[in-house]
Amino acid sequence: MTGPVAVTRHVGWAELRLDRADKRNAVDRAARRALLQAFDALRGEAKSIVLTGTGTSFCAGMDLKEHELDRQQGIEGAGAEWIAVNLAIRAHPAIFIAAVNGLALGGGATLINVCDLAIASTAASIGCPEMGFATYPGMAGPAIQLAGMTRKRAAWLVLTTNRIDGATAERWGMVNASVEPDQLLPRARELAAQIAGFDAVALAESKKALDRIPAEITGWQQAMDHGQRVNEIIRANTTAQAEGGARFAAGRKNPGQGV
Repeated sequence: MTGPVAVTRHVGWAELRLDRADKRNAVDRAARRALLQAFDALRGEAKSIVLTGTGTSFCAGMDLKEHELDRQQGIEGAGAEWIAVNLAIRAHPAIFIAAVNGLALGGGATLINVCDLAIASTAASIGCPEMGFATYPGMAGPAIQLAGMTRKRAAWLVLTTNRIDGATAERWGMVNASVEPDQLLPRARELAAQIAGFDAVALAESKKALDRIPAEITGWQQAMDHGQRVNEIIRANTTAQAEGGARFAAGRKNPGQGV
């Protein structure tokens, strides 16, 4: 019997698949805990992680039926657990790639935006249904807004409950690319393998820098100074920069360098 999250390991990268197709991959307590356990197990092993869903859904958000039963029984903590999952993605040294295969509602939209990169199927359907419950999307809303979407486009998702497809998500900057359904996983896996070829320290420190600029550091001088400090940290923790410089000096190309 499989659990709510299927883990497939590859050399330098991994794939996590929400495996509750009958629930449209809504995340219940067991799935939240399984995700956190998988993140911990892959720390230091996977440089990149593809996150996708089983069947025709990416993730329909939190399991609201379980949440309502918990509420009736006086059990709290589901929201805090879901926040912890999303913050764990931001704190993890691996680069997360959302492979949005279908329906992504509420918490599914949150996952797209907390991942570092995202590729959507043209069949994807992304939205925030919370306003229909007289609710601000307490996690999806901030994630959409922090991810850099314009206010009007963020408002469309937060205020209308209307959904957007994969091509619109690409045009709005919510995902990096939109591809035909049969190309989604091959493209996401290709990207994960490419990223896994880079230095782990450089990836992790660059991920941190992407979060800090411009969220915390907004001035040009401060940002440039921070960029230098990031490279100092990288050099202090890996020889990869020196090795790359030596290859270049010897006339050999580094990954991603020219044609």
